[in-house]
This record gives sequence, C-alpha cells and structure tokens, in this order.
Amino acid sequence: MRISRSARFLGASMCSAVRSENSISSAIEASLPFSYYSQQRRTLSIPSLLPPSSRNEIEQFLDQAFCSTSVKASFSTEAKTVTATPSEAAQELYNKMLKSVEAGTMPPNAWLRAMFASCVNREDVKLLFGILQKLRIFRLSHLRIHDNFNSQYCMQIAEACARAGAVDLGLKVLWKHNVYGITPTIGSAHYLLLHAKEHNDAKAMVKILQVMKRNSLQFQPTTADIVFSICYNVGDWDLICKFAKKFIKSGIKLHRTAYDIWMDFAAKMGKMELIWEIEELRSKSGKKHTVPTAFACVKGYLLQHQPENAAVTIHLLSQNLPDAKKPLIQIELQKLVTEWISAVKEQQNKEERKEFSARLKSDITSMMEHLLSMGLELELNMEDKPVAS
Repeated sequence: MRISRSARFLGASMCSAVRSENSISSAIEASLPFSYYSQQRRTLSIPSLLPPSSRNEIEQFLDQAFCSTSVKASFSTEAKTVTATPSEAAQELYNKMLKSVEAGTMPPNAWLRAMFASCVNREDVKLLFGILQKLRIFRLSHLRIHDNFNSQYCMQIAEACARAGAVDLGLKVLWKHNVYGITPTIGSAHYLLLHAKEHNDAKAMVKILQVMKRNSLQFQPTTADIVFSICYNVGDWDLICKFAKKFIKSGIKLHRTAYDIWMDFAAKMGKMELIWEIEELRSKSGKKHTVPTAFACVKGYLLQHQPENAAVTIHLLSQNLPDAKKPLIQIELQKLVTEWISAVKEQQNKEERKEFSARLKSDITSMMEHLLSMGLELELNMEDKPVAS
C-alpha cells in the first residue's frame, strides 16, 4: 500500500508537533523507556472526519515514524558501545554499489550479499538499509521490476542486524509495507526471537511479537516454543500465561516442547489448579506424555497430598518410556528434593514454608514406598542439596 502525499504530510506534521512540544534530544531519547514512546503514540488522535483509507494510511505512517525511536529504547540487546562510523568493508561496498546505481547499472547481487556479511556495527546496518532503498528505487524506475528482492534476503538481513547489535533496526525486515524491497518471513521473526532468547530479553520479545502481529505474520507453534522458553528463563509467569492465552485463542497447536515448559513452570510456581488445566489441554491435543509433563503431574499430586497417585503416574511413565530414557526418571526424582521443593516453597508465606517443606518431603517418602510396592526400585537421597557426583 502506497501512503498518499497528503496522509504522509499530516502524519509528519503530527509527529513533528509532539517532538517539538517535548524538546527531546536524540541523546535523551535513547535512555527513555519504551512506555514513554507508547504513551506519545497513543496521544496522537487521527481526525475522525477523514475517510477510513486516509486514517489507515496515517496510522501506518505514525507507526513507522515512532518505530525507530521506540524500538531502540526498548531493546536491551542493543550494543552497549555505538560505533560512530561504518566499518571500512561496509563503506567500500556501499560506495561501489552507489557508484554503479548512479552510472545506471544494477550492481551484482554478490556485492549486496557481501555487504550482509560485512555488517559488524550499527552504522553498517544503516548503510545497508540505505543502499537497499536506493536499489529498490533503481529496480522500479530503470528496470521496471516491481517484485521484492529474493525472499532469502530477509533472513540474511535479520542475521546481519543481530550480529551488529542493531536488532531494533532489524525489525524493519518484518514490515509488510517497506521501501527496502524486503518480503517479511516467519523464519526471520523467529531468528530475532531466538536472539532475544539468547540474551534473556523479554522486552525485545514482546516488541517483536507486536511487530509480527501488526504486519500479519501469523504466530506458529515454533513461535510459542521460543516465547515460552524466554518467559521461563526470566521467571515471568504472568507473561507466559498472557501469551499462552493468545496462542490458544488463535488456534495454534502447541508442540510438546511448549507443554513441557508451561507445565514445568506451573509446577515450579506451585500452581496446582493450572497444572491440571494445562494437562487437560495437552490431553485434548493428542500429545503423549513426556518426562517433564508427567513429572509436572507428579508434582501436582504431591501438592494435593496424593502420593499414591504420584507413584502411579511415575509407574505408568516407566512402562511407556523406551529403555534409553528411563534413567531420566531417576534424575527427575532427585530433582524433586534438590530443586523443586525449594523453588515451590518460595511461593508460600514465610511463616508456612518450613511446615510446607516438611509435608512435601513426607509425601515424597510415601510416594517412594508406593513405588517400591509396585516393584519399581528407585533410589532417592532426601537431603535438600544436590548430591556431589
């Protein structure tokens, strides 16, 4: 969709008014939280008398206008040290391609791919997007090529942005309407999410998901896997529940990995009722039990003080697991004492923690006795510290 000149002018005027009113320098902008820019964007009301098409155009322009500042402020994965000048390799490639375009010749694709590989800092990425825009214009005006670049470029640009510490700029590859000739792909979005996972950056994750939704990139089961992993790693239970509801509402069929993470997190937080709600969803989806989901149920029974049911669950798991995976049962049993009790105890009131811990240990002991009566001999050290190897 091409944004009309009048819509662009009105949108630019509104952005200019807000920025002028607040007199924010670029140095201060970089340090302000994302919530500030979100608030500024929300305060811009589009005149209701405009036709719907014009209102949509202005909305899109404002989103893109605020993106460069708001996204930069929200990403903690951005490089701490900003290089003021481009690298020699990136600058040389940019100059070569620019000279070719000015001479009326389309530069070889190899030069552009080489520039993808040469990006090592934020200024390199800016040059990359600059030349992409010039090449896009050249293809349209001189070669009459209306198609975007090779779809593989989207992933390569995302990789370049992540490598250069400019993931905020990398969000441009997810824009459905852009001036760079880039076709957004779900694989590129997942690459950016994996980069956020590597840095345990939940804020970056949220922003990437927002951009995906805004640009009609449908969430996939793999999206949920990555999101759940990030939420688990940063310990944000409310965030995983928030996105789990969105994924389920949109009809995504979660992978086993997602159920593993979600149920294990619920057990770690002592969310007894939610363990069974998630277990019901897993069962309806037709997914078979894994070691993590089965032991989440074991923990649910222990929280309900039903050690016999916990023992039955472990016994069934042992019967259905292949021999190669059966040692995992012993490992998870020991983790009940060395890790889980201390984790779930933290969710209780301080005055109740000692009694709560003692009761869980008693139930675990009873569970082990039931397992022995079922003919399943397993060892368990009831000390609450990991056993030295």
